Amino acid sequence: MQIKSIHRGARISAFKCREVTREIQGLPVAAALDLLAFTPRKAAGLVAKTLKSAVANAENNNNLRADKLVVQEATVGEGPTFKRFQPKARGSAGPIRKRTSHIRIILSDEIEIKTRKPKKAAGKKKTAKPVAKQKAPAPAAPETVAPAPEQTTTQE
Repeated sequence: MQIKSIHRGARISAFKCREVTREIQGLPVAAALDLLAFTPRKAAGLVAKTLKSAVANAENNNNLRADKLVVQEATVGEGPTFKRFQPKARGSAGPIRKRTSHIRIILSDEIEIKTRKPKKAAGKKKTAKPVAKQKAPAPAAPETVAPAPEQTTTQE
C-alpha cells in the first residue's frame, strides 16, 4: 500500500531540496529520519516534516506500523515563483525571484528494506609491475680533499 504526503509551497528552491531527497530514497523510515536529523541544510527540516506527516498518515489512516515502511519515492517539483524588484543604479530595476517548491514523499510497505552498503573504490586494483633491473653505476674513487693552508700572522 502506498501512502503519500505533499508539502506545497515550501519556501526553498527545488534545486536545493532535491539534493536532500535523493539521499533518502529507498531507505527505511527510521534510517531516513536519522539521516535528515544530522543533515545541516534547511531542506532537511522541510523534508523531515513531510516524512513525519506521511508516517502519521500511514499509522492513523491505514493502521500500518512505521517500522515496516520504506521511502519509495521522494520528489521535489517547482512551485510558483514570487517576483519582486529591487532598485538599481540610474533608475533601473533588477528582478528578484523567490522560488518555492512542492515536496512529495510516497511510503510503501511492499518494498523490501535494503541497507546501504559502503561504496567501493572505483577502478581496478593496481598491481605492482616488475621493474627492469638496471646496472648500478660503478663506485667512484673517494675524493681526497687537500687541507687548507694555515694562515700565519706576524707581529711587528
